[in-house]
Amino acid sequence: MLEVLRRTRRPLTPAEVRRHLATAGVGPLAYTTVVTILSRLLDHDQVERFRSGRTYTYRALVDTTLAARRMRRVLDDQDDRDGREAVLASFVQDLSADDERRLRALLGADDHDR
Repeated sequence: MLEVLRRTRRPLTPAEVRRHLATAGVGPLAYTTVVTILSRLLDHDQVERFRSGRTYTYRALVDTTLAARRMRRVLDDQDDRDGREAVLASFVQDLSADDERRLRALLGADDHDR
C-alpha cells in the first residue's frame, strides 16, 4: 500500500488505493481494510492525510520528512527545557564536522530570514 502511494506521488483516496492494488494483482481488499491500513500508516508517521470533500486523501511521506518528524517527536517527549536542551546537545555532539557546518549554515540562514 505504501508503495502505491510512493509511486503515484500524489494524494490518493482509499478507493483509489484499492483500485491501484487490484490492478497490481493484490487480492481484493475490502474498503474498510484499506482505510484501516492507511490509518495505521498515519499513526506510524508513514503517510500524511488531507481532507478532500467528505473523504480523506493520503500521501506517502518522503524519508527526510519522516526523519524530521521523528526527531521532533523525541524533542516533544521532553517535558522541560533542560530535557530538550540535553537532547539537542546530544544530537549536535554526534554530528560529523560536515553536518555541523551544514546545520550552522541552516541556522544562520534562518536567522537572516526573520
